[in-house]
Amino acid sequence: MALEEPTYEVLLTVGEVEFRRYEPYMLAEVTVDGDAKDRSAFKILAGYIFGDNDAAEKMNMTAPVETRGADYAFVMERKYSRESLPQPNDENIRIVERQSRVVAAVRFSGRWTQGNFRKHEQELVEALAAMGVKTTGAPELARYNAPFTPWFLRRNEIVIPVDWKSVDSEALIAGDLPARL
Repeated sequence: MALEEPTYEVLLTVGEVEFRRYEPYMLAEVTVDGDAKDRSAFKILAGYIFGDNDAAEKMNMTAPVETRGADYAFVMERKYSRESLPQPNDENIRIVERQSRVVAAVRFSGRWTQGNFRKHEQELVEALAAMGVKTTGAPELARYNAPFTPWFLRRNEIVIPVDWKSVDSEALIAGDLPARL
């Protein structure tokens, strides 16, 4: 069964880089440090959507799980607004509204290692710099599959918010691309 994902429109594809405009969406977010932070963050956020909230309401799992540094977030179902989401019982969980934004994204499969993240992050950052695209935020890891999914079937993405006005789409469409893209 496919999981609900945030709504977006593909504005432009250049090589493996996809420029997307996302509609606003809600997140449940927690900051976790230390060893096994993936597991700790997942446990806290899963508890919230599986009923550890003021309404004891169970919610559906969505995708992706977003990671920015020590911040981990579950995307909330589209049917919820800030007002209609149940309040978390865990005071470490923040309910955040992600505003509409344009991002550059690149997909990859594989394990969720720092090395894999850094490799694809560097490739995307270098591609954006070569295209003259200005970034407006930190790189994020988006994970779309459960941990038991075989590594070679996993869908992962590096996503970086960008200033869409800095994208010379006409030049990129015309083929003025860096050789690596």
